[in-house]
Amino acid sequence: MGPFSEGWTEADVEAVIARGNPDELLYVPIVVGMNAADFDREWAERICIALASHSHFNVRGNAILGFGHIARTCRTLNTEQIVPLISSALSDPNEYVRDHADNAACDLQVYLGVRVPGYDTAKTEEVYEAIIELQRSNGL
Repeated sequence: MGPFSEGWTEADVEAVIARGNPDELLYVPIVVGMNAADFDREWAERICIALASHSHFNVRGNAILGFGHIARTCRTLNTEQIVPLISSALSDPNEYVRDHADNAACDLQVYLGVRVPGYDTAKTEEVYEAIIELQRSNGL
């Protein structure tokens, strides 16, 4: 089963978590985040929360990004628990994690109207401007 192929089940995700291999684990938060509407959203959040403190930066960063995917796909999120995790990740020692935290904070602002402390909200305006410019260049 490829990392982003359709058909992942909760059992598949749990099996990857049980094996604990970071090369596999890094896909889990993306799969559960992008498909949170097909899974139980709260379960998807718990998976990302558990992986948000993982020692491997790819796993940790993707877990943070997974929160943004959940916000986008479900239009709701346990912000009380998750906003502090994203806020903390904005100052993670690893650039990969910080970049994903920026993206997740932007998603929370756009899809939930929630501001993450430490996030530069001007970046969201830049994203909107880039989207509008892309649409114009494509004749949309």
